[in-house]
Amino acid sequence: MPADMMCQQQYIVVKALENGVTIIGLTRGKDTRFHHTEKLDRGEVMLAQFTEHTSAIKIRGKARLYTEHGVVDTFDD
Repeated sequence: MPADMMCQQQYIVVKALENGVTIIGLTRGKDTRFHHTEKLDRGEVMLAQFTEHTSAIKIRGKARLYTEHGVVDTFDD
């Protein structure tokens, strides 16, 4: 399968556990840059996809991430 098709099939679900969770998309390429920002309030959910333009996602605030690799929290208990 071509690399561009593989990256388009990778999704994560982000569930905000507090108000004001920020999700920042970072670009691919020679220079990594911010290209998209979203804010979620408690209980809101966003489905994010890695694409030919998005290589990384940065999350600020308390959230739970559901990925093909398992569930990850952005905070320590």
